[in-house]
Amino acid sequence: MFDENEIVNRILKKDLRAFELLVKQYEKLVFFVIHRLVQDKQNKEDICQEVFIKIHHSLTSFRFQSKLSTWIARIAYLTAVNHIKKNKNGSPYEYPKNIDNYHFTDENPEQELIKKNTSVYVNYLIEQMPLQYKTVLTLYHLNEFSLSEIKEITGIPEGTVKSYLFRARKLLKEKIEKDLKQENTWKS
Repeated sequence: MFDENEIVNRILKKDLRAFELLVKQYEKLVFFVIHRLVQDKQNKEDICQEVFIKIHHSLTSFRFQSKLSTWIARIAYLTAVNHIKKNKNGSPYEYPKNIDNYHFTDENPEQELIKKNTSVYVNYLIEQMPLQYKTVLTLYHLNEFSLSEIKEITGIPEGTVKSYLFRARKLLKEKIEKDLKQENTWKS
């Protein structure tokens, strides 16, 4: 079993093997958080490395006031957001001003092919969402963090996290229902 206290203490005593164990334990978590926020594969890999470097340098400040996984996810989230802000130049991740009226665009034939595989299709829909929505969906449903842990990771108030989850689920539901109606119309 992975003992956070023991691993952190070993790392602080310069045990490189212990840091390797930490990386293996949390690399999927870090990748999941970054994967939802950053599109370019090379950037994803670079950011993952940057996150673990930050973890190594900052471990002395970790006080076990939260779970280690929450602390690591926060570093991954903030690093990815900082990367997005630095590389914004017309980025498709800009947060829409009229978020309450946000809707998906109509599909083209390529997007229709994507719908064939439900998992790919749902992931595709999530990728199209504003940054905050896909972040809370990923942390809550895929990484199974609690609302309070998501608040701690992102710095977004818990009530806002709930609101984002509600809106994101509503958007997904509306889009899927619309697509199913279109598909049934085409089949008729």
